[in-house]
Amino acid sequence: MRAHSAEEAFLITRAENSPEDQHRARVRRYLTLMAFRVPALILACIVYGATQNGLLALAVVALSIPLPWVAVLIANDRPARKRGEVAEYKYAHRAQSAPSIPAPAKVIDATADEPHELPGD
Repeated sequence: MRAHSAEEAFLITRAENSPEDQHRARVRRYLTLMAFRVPALILACIVYGATQNGLLALAVVALSIPLPWVAVLIANDRPARKRGEVAEYKYAHRAQSAPSIPAPAKVIDATADEPHELPGD
């Protein structure tokens, strides 16, 4: 057997990004898409000021309306499946245990030798 030296690097080809890296990438995508919203509104003002055409300015605003919805859909999307990965539903069945019934309380009678159950239990 050969011992591995500290200088040797191992390539893990199937390693996925950490959840923190995936979250950071999704936030970056969301912010990038939302960054187009304010310039679109400013562009609508510029278009209206230059052309005095309210319908053209309204069209620019209308194009910016679905941006938040699209940004959320894209940001919440999971990473793409790897080639050859089979889509399967993993059902995590959790065994439901019956609620535990507490044992009847025992009272120790100083005059009796054995404990006995409380009346009404």
